[in-house]
Amino acid sequence: MRGGEVGLTYNQMVVDEGTADRIFHALADSTRRDILARVIRAEQSVSALARHYPMSLAAVQKHVVVLERAALVVKQRRGREQVVHADIAALRRAAQLLDRYEQLWRHRAHGIAQILAEDRILAEDRPGPNTEKGTNP
Repeated sequence: MRGGEVGLTYNQMVVDEGTADRIFHALADSTRRDILARVIRAEQSVSALARHYPMSLAAVQKHVVVLERAALVVKQRRGREQVVHADIAALRRAAQLLDRYEQLWRHRAHGIAQILAEDRILAEDRPGPNTEKGTNP
């Protein structure tokens, strides 16, 4: 990691923020998620992928490059075609990264729930504004 970058640890691996940013950026677009789903099922050429979308071949190629930079897919030249397939190990790492973030947010939500529960208990123990000492409502 470069100076100043923070890493996230999961399963004894450290993922630098740049890697996490590339993964989340790649998955943020619905076309890229669809391309990824298609190449998980079976490898496809970029031109075959382009037939599924109302955009140019060049636009689909750019989407594939973003997925490739995030290490979610691998592109290989076979003759005149570029064939794309999913990198299953990288997808598992991305899933583990998302799981780690889920754990962090669940922990934070649990902490908030505890604070609210403690506040509710304290509020129940405090006398209300309309109650006087020594009188029953």
